[in-house]
Amino acid sequence: MAERKYEAALVTGASSGLGRGLALWFAQRGTRVFAAARRVEQLRTLAEEARAAGGTVEPVELDVSQADRTLERIQRIDADCGGLDLVVANAGVGLETYAKRFNWERVKQILDVNVTGAAATLSAVLPKMVERNKGHLVGVSSLAAFRGLPRNAAYSGSKAFLSTFMESLRVDLRGTGVRVTCIYPGFVKTEMTAPNKHPMPFLLEPEEAVERMARAITRGVPVFAFPWQMSTAMKLVKAIPDSLFDPLVRKLR
Repeated sequence: MAERKYEAALVTGASSGLGRGLALWFAQRGTRVFAAARRVEQLRTLAEEARAAGGTVEPVELDVSQADRTLERIQRIDADCGGLDLVVANAGVGLETYAKRFNWERVKQILDVNVTGAAATLSAVLPKMVERNKGHLVGVSSLAAFRGLPRNAAYSGSKAFLSTFMESLRVDLRGTGVRVTCIYPGFVKTEMTAPNKHPMPFLLEPEEAVERMARAITRGVPVFAFPWQMSTAMKLVKAIPDSLFDPLVRKLR
């Protein structure tokens, strides 16, 4: 499958980790990238790095947890730049939500960013992409979406939402010029995973993860889960009956 080139792209969560890496990767290959996040100073540093490499990154201060403002801001960017042809909903929050010590504020924070924020990001330009019969929507889910993992009710649930949301969009848009890709990363060494005290099998460096994700995006792969070892394991776990799954994961934790 031939790799696609993009004129203008927007990436959320671009101040660090996978979002930052993706923004830089596309900018270095000639895409005008709107890098969106709350931390503007990190975005400015990213823009300078891209400029030094001959690319263009434009910082966009954006808090995706404010869904209506996110929708409006991305729509303005789409209109001003002549049409975004790639939107990557990457911004995410990963916080532990343990049912025995449940914290609604944490749950709300996760849902505002991972669910409502991601949906607003993708919905902002979808009608225009359909009208233009051109574009690519990418949602960054997680292998944690495959099952409800212990102490991660909100995170697993939020990523499961995004997975199903992207699948429905893909089905609806089949046969049009609008592509849909859902990405399921495993463990990657980023700010989000840094506080994790539990084992992280097959942990990837961010550069390697970004390269794999970017190649999947440019090839237009509908679903991309990696690394294959963790992806295979999670697919097997997904098939385990609840009567076996529940005691198994409790024992592992």
